[in-house]
Amino acid sequence: MGFELNFLDLDPSESNPDSAQTVVLPVPYERTVSFRGGCSRGPMAIIEASRSIELYDEELGINPAEGGIHTAPEIECDIDPAQMVKTVKNSCLDFAREGKFVLTLGGEHSVTVGAFAAQKEIHSEISVLSIDAHCDLRDSYQGSKFSHACVMRRIVEAGASHIVIAGVRSMSAEEAGFAVGREDLSIVSAEKILEEKLLVNAPGQIMEKLGRKVYLSIDADGLDPSIMPSVGTPEPGGMGWTDVISLLRAVFESREVVGMDIVELAPIPGFVAPDVTAAKMACKAIGYKLGRSRQS
Repeated sequence: MGFELNFLDLDPSESNPDSAQTVVLPVPYERTVSFRGGCSRGPMAIIEASRSIELYDEELGINPAEGGIHTAPEIECDIDPAQMVKTVKNSCLDFAREGKFVLTLGGEHSVTVGAFAAQKEIHSEISVLSIDAHCDLRDSYQGSKFSHACVMRRIVEAGASHIVIAGVRSMSAEEAGFAVGREDLSIVSAEKILEEKLLVNAPGQIMEKLGRKVYLSIDADGLDPSIMPSVGTPEPGGMGWTDVISLLRAVFESREVVGMDIVELAPIPGFVAPDVTAAKMACKAIGYKLGRSRQS
């Protein structure tokens, strides 16, 4: 099924696939959900909610759509996990090779494996910043190595230079053991970020772990459920809107973000505020990317 709407409900002149600098790629994949379902509806909910967002960004003083934003047809997701990863990789790779910034919308976090693989094929050295309530470092979960709980483990194996997982409030004993002593992995708890006001006082403690080129992955449950309840596996005590935006601003200003995703939004019928929050987050990221490209 294709989308009748595009992100931000842009005119054809601003969403032309040939000239657009950014591509929004919807991937409504939902196969390994372990608690609350519905993330397959996330991409459309974000795109629909984006219609409510002002095109002018008051912080940046620009319209994030000025560079053009093309919304690609959604990827067919009635396939096995390995094939989904391959399909997402190939789609992202096609757009990235055209010089476009690809923002993938999930769907469950498993889609990140394919999106990252595309960027890794282009950039030999690439770090990952993952905003998430969970580490997602299990080797396998509920019989699947492609579970949403295994995403960062697969990305470690794929050769990320360094992975920073920020906003963590829950991990298994297996994940804790795996992380011990690893020089390619940093876990920053939400408690540390919030109590030490890390993003205000010392954002460099997070940024210094990242290389020059970064893939950014945002799991919606990285935000506190008071503002982002529409997720499959909520955890109390997360970052607020200002915290997450401060982190996005820091990484886009100090690093080259080569691709990103927003995943795991599981819309609650009749409650659109979380959908708008996710859409606004996407719009801010595109604006930061556009602002950075104009400076370089």
